[in-house]
Amino acid sequence: MTTFFMPETQHPSIAAFLDHIKFEKRFSVHTLRAYGDDLKVFWEFLQAQFEINEPESIRPAMVRSWMASMTLIKMQPRSINRKISSLKSYFKFCLQQGMLSSNPAKSVQVLKSRKRLPSYVEQDRMEELLQHRVFPDDWAGKTEYLVISLLYHTGMRVSELVNLKASQIDLARTQIKVLGKGNKERIIPISMEIADQIKDYQKEKAVQLSEILSDNLILSSKGKPLSARQVYDIVKKHLSTITTAEKKSPHVLRHSFATHLTSNGAELNAVKELLGHSSLAATQVYTHNSIERLRDIHKKAHPKG
Repeated sequence: MTTFFMPETQHPSIAAFLDHIKFEKRFSVHTLRAYGDDLKVFWEFLQAQFEINEPESIRPAMVRSWMASMTLIKMQPRSINRKISSLKSYFKFCLQQGMLSSNPAKSVQVLKSRKRLPSYVEQDRMEELLQHRVFPDDWAGKTEYLVISLLYHTGMRVSELVNLKASQIDLARTQIKVLGKGNKERIIPISMEIADQIKDYQKEKAVQLSEILSDNLILSSKGKPLSARQVYDIVKKHLSTITTAEKKSPHVLRHSFATHLTSNGAELNAVKELLGHSSLAATQVYTHNSIERLRDIHKKAHPKG
């Protein structure tokens, strides 16, 4: 079994913190690894530069010194801020456990970084792919079509799609119950058209598959759930037929879903709920895409643009 705890030479608070976010917060394997790596590097820096071994000895100046060391090696502000976020979560845990009397990172300010607008596919391109492109009339083709359609029409994450059970779909109410990050449930409404696609796919299972080994909605020709890698490959293959954009990942379809909603007047709070974001700040980036799109239209269409 894979473990993400620090070596025994490190302070036991790190192992306790990783246990906390693994078993109580139920963070993903990737998040665990990221936190573990960040804390390992931070403690190596503290021991090398300041020769300390207890959280209580950490001072704000030491945290800022660590930040400065990362800027010296040209690390991007976005990456530094992520590491500081890991550190603040760790310090918060140490405070709760009585290992710290104050948070050494409380006064540390995050670095300003240029916001990257999410990549997305234009609405007419997506309509062309789903309405006019011909997918193979075999199980692989039907599966690939439903993968693209669900990702685009629901904004689900890859992990949510590959783990989606047939029991989470309520065709009568035209809605899907999604289990997102931190095991948070949310309801995503679907159109009758998407409901019919799902219904047809489910009917075909008994006909097309000789053996069904999972109750997941999306299955391979062998009756097994698709992996995230397989979904990525499906999306990349089909997006390559309609766009020359560098990014062709499943997350691009999630961005497209949100961007098209905001561009067509959807309220930001509604988009937030559909995406399963914990805060509105994460959703606000899609308003920037809408503004950029309007600016581009104005520039091309207005005589004084």
